[in-house]
Amino acid sequence: MTQDASELLKRALALSSEERAELASSLLESLDAAEDDPKTVQAAWDEEIPRRIEDLDSGKAKTVPWEEVQTRISSKLTHVSKNPSGSF
Repeated sequence: MTQDASELLKRALALSSEERAELASSLLESLDAAEDDPKTVQAAWDEEIPRRIEDLDSGKAKTVPWEEVQTRISSKLTHVSKNPSGSF
């Protein structure tokens, strides 16, 4: 984080909770607006897909069998239902 951003954060944290919530909402909205542009989304995927293919081809990324994914998800969901606080 830059020094300007750190100082801005410090000032933002001094605001009331209502003002911080409004500020956070505005900041998130500004991020969402940029991501909703179809050309921006397509350009991002045009870069991401070849990178992922290269990672798979080079062995940098490993695939996980669907059965293992299902087991992991099921285990986590079971854990969450037994521990509603959501912490793992």
